[in-house]
Amino acid sequence: MVRGSYLLRTVLSSKRLANSGPLIPKSSRHFSFTSRNNSEGNFQSFKSQLYESTQQRLKRERAEQERFAQYQNQPSSGRQAALLFALVFFSAGSYYLGSLKPASLPKSSTTPLVDAQPPQHDTSESNLQAAWADFVSILGKENVSTDRLDVDAHAGSDWSSYSRKDSEKPFLVVYPSTTEEVSQIMKVCHERLIPVTPYSGGTSLEGHFAATRGGVCIDFNRMNRILKIHQEDLDVVVQPALGWEELNEELAKDGLFFPPDPGPGAMIGGMVGTGCSGTNAYRYGTMREWVLSLTVVLADGTIIKTRQRPRKSSAGYDLTKVFIGSEGTLGLVTEATLKLTVKPKNESVAVASFLTVHAAAECVTRVVKEGIPVAGVEILDDVQMKCINASKSTSREWSEAPTIFFKFTGTPVAIKEQINMVQEIVKSTAGRSFEFARGDEEVRELWSARKAALWSVIAMKRNPDDQVWTTDVAVPISRLPDIIEATKQDISQSGLIAGICGHVGDGNFHAIILFNAKEKKLAEGVVHRMVKRAVEMEGTVTGEHGVGLVKRDYIEHEIGESAVDAMRRVSHQSPPFNCALSVVFNDLHLKLAFDPLCLLNCDKVVRVEQRAPGDGKEW
Repeated sequence: MVRGSYLLRTVLSSKRLANSGPLIPKSSRHFSFTSRNNSEGNFQSFKSQLYESTQQRLKRERAEQERFAQYQNQPSSGRQAALLFALVFFSAGSYYLGSLKPASLPKSSTTPLVDAQPPQHDTSESNLQAAWADFVSILGKENVSTDRLDVDAHAGSDWSSYSRKDSEKPFLVVYPSTTEEVSQIMKVCHERLIPVTPYSGGTSLEGHFAATRGGVCIDFNRMNRILKIHQEDLDVVVQPALGWEELNEELAKDGLFFPPDPGPGAMIGGMVGTGCSGTNAYRYGTMREWVLSLTVVLADGTIIKTRQRPRKSSAGYDLTKVFIGSEGTLGLVTEATLKLTVKPKNESVAVASFLTVHAAAECVTRVVKEGIPVAGVEILDDVQMKCINASKSTSREWSEAPTIFFKFTGTPVAIKEQINMVQEIVKSTAGRSFEFARGDEEVRELWSARKAALWSVIAMKRNPDDQVWTTDVAVPISRLPDIIEATKQDISQSGLIAGICGHVGDGNFHAIILFNAKEKKLAEGVVHRMVKRAVEMEGTVTGEHGVGLVKRDYIEHEIGESAVDAMRRVSHQSPPFNCALSVVFNDLHLKLAFDPLCLLNCDKVVRVEQRAPGDGKEW
């Protein structure tokens, strides 16, 4: 019994050691930071803290051993008395703990914002420095960066619609190369309560990778490979930092094709996170239709695979769809199995110009209603065409009028038939001109204007401090002409330079607004009214860009407050038990969500804390 008592104390002592952080032998780690701003004094202080912490734990161990030796030397009667006391103490303690009634489990299906628990993170410098040492042991020093330029580059971008605060940047950036390394990183962050921001291509537009809580940025840049092409099954397994353009270049060698095509530079991880689409969405659908399975690292480091590779499955909840569009708030995608299709053998493009943007949009609705199977339908207004000409983004001059770009695929006979049908509709909706490509070179030339839309507006900056706000909405196709015309008038009245473009075949369009600091309120007003119109027309606040930080407060107007509360329950559920008792009641502790500590991309999609005065626009 004495030996059992000692073992119990040893186990408790070991748990205390585990909870106090990992022991870091001096010989196994080198405490040197990549940041230029860390002084030798900071280095010595950090090293001293770790050394003192280790010494204190060793002293506690020695004290435990001395107490045990003293106990062994006690007379037999003394040991019996001590044993009796221990039995009474533990029995009374067990009875007391057993009589405690744990906090009741949540009974509601939603979590209103007023009931949400604010995140409790530990972003103290000492905790982050200790985590740095852990990451170095996992990844190597060369893959853990605190360089100021590196950190700033991972805090935001010039084309994001979210203007970050100076404090909103990560403490360090880590570069894993495998799912297992991502898992180990998350285990460290989970243990130390450090918030995490995922990063792949960095092309997002709504503030998705703004590090609002600081902490750690996980850059998947080293995870950029095609792992396996199953040509006969028409699917491919890839890592998150692979670009869709590079993927299609490789697939073309086997006559295959991955349809989603957002902006240049986008990578698979971000495309999954936002549920993006692109210019092929009218014919092929969005990212949600082209993801078969995902490998995901959860907030505590657990690795899951959402399903196998078949094209269909009715096996339980569809976890794959849960993570698509979750913007990195529920888990970190480290592998994706994507559906493929056969690359079209024939392709052509036609361009039509119109007197008004309303007439152009009306032409699109007519094409959709006629059921003409075009591969893509894109619209650019007159301002957008002027920007393309002025920026010299393409090698030809364009008519500076509202323009529709059509893409056709299929057999030569089918393409010719589609072109003739579309040409008739263009004539009946006051089209000014209609031309179609007569070869592969012309196809690339005509379609290049659509892909140059964003960059052509960025090129129109009047001074280096100008910003570009790119936003999107989607409405039922019958309401498309009305909302585009109303948005066009609103932009004209504001006096801002802004182009309109979009994948109008499925009712989705974008506004690309150029503004400076003095014009920011004007730009905010234009975007606000654009979103409000879309919701009032039974549309959505974002067709493909995602919610991020900018559109969080608009979702409840689209789907209702209760639906947003249900999202909050899924993405930011707090533990049901008091933290002080959670260790005691570990077996009863139910994890009601993927990220109970709100470590993953905190603040995105739904709010987890009450809005500060002046933060966001009133409806």
